[in-house]
Amino acid sequence: MRGDEAKRICPNIQLIQVPVARGKADLNLYRNAGSEVVSILATKGRCERASIDEVYLDLTDAAEMMLSETPPEVLEEIDEEVLKSHVLGLHVEGNEREENVREWLRRSDADHQDKLLACGAIIVAQLRMKALYETKFTCSAGIAHNKMLAKLASAMHKPAQQTVVPSSSVKDLLASLPVKKMKQLGGKLGSSLQTDLGVNNVGDLLQFSQEKLQEHYGVNTGTWLWNISRGISGDAVVDRLLPKSHGCGKTFPGPQALKTIASVENWVNQLCDELSERIQSDLDQNRRIAHTLTLHARAFKENDMEPQRKFPSKSCPLRYGTTKIQEDAVKLFDSGLRDFLGSQHVGWGITSLSIAASKISDLPQGTCSILKFLQGKIPSSTSLSDAGEFHKESLPLSSTDDVQSKGCTVMDEEVKHKELASEAASNDIDTIFQAKPLKRIGSSVGKTKDVRKSSILKFFQSSNSSFHTMNKACERSSLDQASSSSFPECEEHSDLEQIDEQVGFSEDRIDSDGHHNQTRNGYTWGINMENIDPSVLDELPMEIQREIREWFHPPKRANTSRKGSSIVHYFSPVKKG
Repeated sequence: MRGDEAKRICPNIQLIQVPVARGKADLNLYRNAGSEVVSILATKGRCERASIDEVYLDLTDAAEMMLSETPPEVLEEIDEEVLKSHVLGLHVEGNEREENVREWLRRSDADHQDKLLACGAIIVAQLRMKALYETKFTCSAGIAHNKMLAKLASAMHKPAQQTVVPSSSVKDLLASLPVKKMKQLGGKLGSSLQTDLGVNNVGDLLQFSQEKLQEHYGVNTGTWLWNISRGISGDAVVDRLLPKSHGCGKTFPGPQALKTIASVENWVNQLCDELSERIQSDLDQNRRIAHTLTLHARAFKENDMEPQRKFPSKSCPLRYGTTKIQEDAVKLFDSGLRDFLGSQHVGWGITSLSIAASKISDLPQGTCSILKFLQGKIPSSTSLSDAGEFHKESLPLSSTDDVQSKGCTVMDEEVKHKELASEAASNDIDTIFQAKPLKRIGSSVGKTKDVRKSSILKFFQSSNSSFHTMNKACERSSLDQASSSSFPECEEHSDLEQIDEQVGFSEDRIDSDGHHNQTRNGYTWGINMENIDPSVLDELPMEIQREIREWFHPPKRANTSRKGSSIVHYFSPVKKG
């Protein structure tokens, strides 16, 4: 019942208001609460967080251990919460219920699978009670031999209860389950089963052979339908406590539909602001970075002659920074709207908007900003207040940018310039300089550089414990190795500033393993080309861009073969006679 309906019926009702931010429901409170519960549940087995308030647990190992050490049949006492379990197929009524559940749990003649379920029921009850005690949140649970059945069972008895699905009860459970209630059958596939095959309940699929289902829906889908009708599912629980994607959206029903570009852009900007905050938090706390930005929408056209055409979802590479995400999302909407309208010049309305960040991956160990190596080259004209502002607006552009495995330190605007340099050189803390200050540094250096050819090494300068030059006996094969704050095992030599007097490299090559090596005055350093994201180059000063692009695309060797030459050229003519 909607809140306004409830108030009409019960004027004195006290309704709980969901927190609001940016003109929409703010679910951060619920996400954090869900994380508290998940951290408790994950202590007993592999845990896969499926949504804001739903997780899967693989308790096989814990149940096997319990079965071998303290099987249920030897337990003198069983917790009351366990005895409240609903065991499908176990017909109990009134006061006999708890006693019958006790007998089912302690059966010595039960098969191994049912004994594992009994152990699972005891473990789950303990976890639910622990979550209630520590977080004050209740949980409902389903205990079965696969994810599909466990999910179905978890919704059967709410709130704060648990349901067990023995193998002998699977057929009866699915026989009366509407196809639309089964995961992945709520859309077109479920509708097709109803209209084409007359299947209304999942159990109705049992009348069709596997070949018949494959004939209608293809080999893979047909096989899957045949399996789920028998309660068979091979989906494993994936060990994942963090979400696979981040998304936020807003609906605009009826007269609230957005009908102008300006109104759409306003909401796109607000959604992007929230999304940027969440992915930045994920980056800071979990060292994960998202790679794809996607915009979804639902729309209608006035006097629509093509009611079946849907607003297409659009995606692009994700660039960190609120402003950049907003710019890209608006472009995605414009592209989707053009495709949606086609050649028609009619009015339109948006009833739903959502923005998502996906393809999230862990940051590679040891990645950091190139500015970590620019010790002492930061011009005094670049104020720390600017740097602090850049940190808020500009974030990593790729998985190889701007984060170091030891952690991040946000710059305080009141910190002095000397303290900034010393922090960057410290072995204990790595300071992140974002991409936009790099542009400022590039332009400032350009004002004072001399007429000699510029090189990326111009920006590297040794400091107390940062980037030292290395002798021949201490070569580094990759930038990952060279990025550590100091090299205690190497003898310190003259600064790179002195080496910069000699411009050019004595050797420049790309090894067969993808490493780009530079040798200068006998000193060698290298870069693994696979660790460089080309999109990062756009944020670098032009002189560095040109140099690095040469590494990606080295000049081809001149063709020195003589015109008309062939393999015959290398063989002396055979003398006749």
